[in-house]
Amino acid sequence: MPLTASPEPTDRELPFYQPVGSECDLFERAYRQRLPLLLKGPTGCGKTRFVSHMAARLGRPLFTVSCHDDLTAADLTGRYLLQGGETRWVDGPLTRAVREGGICYLDEVVEARKDVTVVLHPLTDDRRLLPLERTGELLEAPDTFMLVVSYNPGYQHILKSLKPSTRQRFVATSFDFPPPELERDIVARESGLAQAQCAALVNLAVRLRAMKGQDLEEGVSTRLLVYCATLIASDMPILEAARVTLVEPLSDDEDVQQGLLEAIHATFG
Repeated sequence: MPLTASPEPTDRELPFYQPVGSECDLFERAYRQRLPLLLKGPTGCGKTRFVSHMAARLGRPLFTVSCHDDLTAADLTGRYLLQGGETRWVDGPLTRAVREGGICYLDEVVEARKDVTVVLHPLTDDRRLLPLERTGELLEAPDTFMLVVSYNPGYQHILKSLKPSTRQRFVATSFDFPPPELERDIVARESGLAQAQCAALVNLAVRLRAMKGQDLEEGVSTRLLVYCATLIASDMPILEAARVTLVEPLSDDEDVQQGLLEAIHATFG
């Protein structure tokens, strides 16, 4: 089916996303050319918000799946369920996205079981097909359907990685935390906190991110900065807000927590 024009949403209707580079243009080109897209980047750097923003911008329904160890292909495609004394087929989010010509976003796709990628393969080449063995259907994805997946390379190891045969089915781009000035503006807009205080938070985050791979498994996310700024804007004392957003979520190790608290005290006194 041909692409159909949708009313252009206003900026106020779009989920807020601040572009860092040409990622919005890439997404639109991949969508128009019916190409699947792979997003790589650390936790909380804006991947999910980016996809929400682009789905709204393109006027397409979005079906988001947070992948986990127990996620199976049937969770995506659908299954027969007992409803009102009858057994009925219920579409999963991937099947709904194909039927409705929407965008299906699989967040942290490598966390899902291996049979999930097998289901995705026919949708990521020129066939753009979704076989439903249990119903005997073979769905052809309309032009408006798009598959987007993401993962955090920092957490990957030999047991949790995408096979090269799967990776090479996607157009891919890397995400990272925004430059400090841009991150300051994002945190300020999302939280309502003054830019001067947001700048101090971002400077602190830069210092804490330098600890990644040494004392911390993962650096401070932009999401956590927004949480911290939001609490400060609600009149919570700065040091307490920083403790519950920038210390406790990052580590359970008392020595590491102490190091984080020292960095916070050095920043805010």
